[in-house]
Amino acid sequence: MVRFKNKFIKHLIFVSYLGLICLSTACSQQSNRPNIIVIYTDDQGYGDVSALNENAKFKTPNIDRLAKEGIVFTNGHSASSVCTPSRYSLLTGRYSWRTTLKNGVMQSEATCLIEDGRETLASLLKKQEYHTAMVGKWHLGMDFPGTPQNRDWSQPVKDMPLDKGFDYFYGVPASLNFGILAWFEGRFAKVPPTLFTNKKKNDRHVDYRILPPYETTSQETKEKLGKPGFEVAPDFVDNQCLTRFTEKAIDWMKTVESDAKNDKPFFLYLPYTSPHYPVAPLPEFHGKGNAGAYGEFMIETDYHIGQILNYLKESGLKDNTMVVFTSDNGPEKSWDKRIEEFNHDSRGGFKEGKRSVYEGGHRVPFLVRWPKGIKESGRTWNKPVGQVDLLATFADLLGVNLSENAGEDSQSFASVLTTTNSTYNRLPLINRGDKGRIGRYAITEGNWKLLLPSKIKSEGIELYDLDTDPSEAKNVATLFPEKVKDLKTKINTIIASGSTTKGANLNNDTGYWEDLTWMTVEEYNTIAAGN
Repeated sequence: MVRFKNKFIKHLIFVSYLGLICLSTACSQQSNRPNIIVIYTDDQGYGDVSALNENAKFKTPNIDRLAKEGIVFTNGHSASSVCTPSRYSLLTGRYSWRTTLKNGVMQSEATCLIEDGRETLASLLKKQEYHTAMVGKWHLGMDFPGTPQNRDWSQPVKDMPLDKGFDYFYGVPASLNFGILAWFEGRFAKVPPTLFTNKKKNDRHVDYRILPPYETTSQETKEKLGKPGFEVAPDFVDNQCLTRFTEKAIDWMKTVESDAKNDKPFFLYLPYTSPHYPVAPLPEFHGKGNAGAYGEFMIETDYHIGQILNYLKESGLKDNTMVVFTSDNGPEKSWDKRIEEFNHDSRGGFKEGKRSVYEGGHRVPFLVRWPKGIKESGRTWNKPVGQVDLLATFADLLGVNLSENAGEDSQSFASVLTTTNSTYNRLPLINRGDKGRIGRYAITEGNWKLLLPSKIKSEGIELYDLDTDPSEAKNVATLFPEKVKDLKTKINTIIASGSTTKGANLNNDTGYWEDLTWMTVEEYNTIAAGN
């Protein structure tokens, strides 16, 4: 009996010991989960980071800090060359042209492009017990109460970030020229947009300003400015965006700081409104750099990013916080004037800019810093990666499997972060240009990029070897017909099958659309049917 008791006690001690080991391991794995911040600038070209452009006419020391202390993805891409589609793809891991939005961008007020139930970065991380917040520019559609002629701002805004996985939201609905401008926090604006305005002359740049005085009716704005007014709050001023977003982001992180140090991390999506028009740097940044007001605006943007990084350091959260820094598309059309006037190339030497399917439209700054998790900081990765890949990458790092109908075009590049000898190769990456609501598609696999014809007759088949011709100067389609055929087959399959990464065919939200000029309806339907 004594022997039995001794054995039982020893067994109990052993089981308890195993339990402690398992509990310790679980806690260790949990504590290794990083906080995640995605900083998303607006219309910032590859050449607008001084670490990526030795000839830049202004310095971005804080963004450069991310490059030095992390990994530079020199071949990183937004999914589109305009705003809304890139934001959809970044958050969902799915190309936006699979939705009903085939061209252009959304208005401030519209049915949200992210449908209910669609997995997002926020919803994925929230399920893993992350605190989640978005501070900045949304531009994916919101449902506002009433109509412009009959608003009831005591009612909540619906179909917005809080319905897509975010616990907290502070920001603006869309680009500043799209109206309904107010400082929204949660589902309400503390000061509702009850006045009206439109674009006003910017004395320091080629674009416009959104600033008081404002009018009481849309018609009054038309009489003063020549265009009907859109809704604006009395306290809204365009050059306050960056300051407010930075302060609110830091304030929110402070509310979850204690949890972040005790195995409940946070996710912050921080889409800034700069350097998108209006270019409106605060007066204290005037005269800085050598690229005019645009350079000043980038210097201010870098300053605010520095405030975020300083908070992480001072709070002790730096080591286990992953910071992803990238931009929604290439630089706005004033890039050519900056080359002429200041010898500053916002494109970083790539071809064209915003709205273009060429590299300048979608090859953007793409930096990742994570001191605790990245193996060997200060290195570069030169193979293609996409913003669409963040969903799968975060899931992979957390050991989470994505469902069959989530992240259809997202492929994890986690191994690039955690090892120095990764063999990672991105499946063919699709990019889309958007000129005058005419879409043009390109597929990149390794060093080869194929541009498909569009509805514009002069835009035919183009093939480039990006290793030897990153500026896309020499079309070699006639020299490599088999490569053209191969890439055309692959883009047809990726588009019509509804997925890049999944085995079974999935459905796009629509059938064939007119921008697919190189593919017939019959070809599309055959692939979509899985034949």
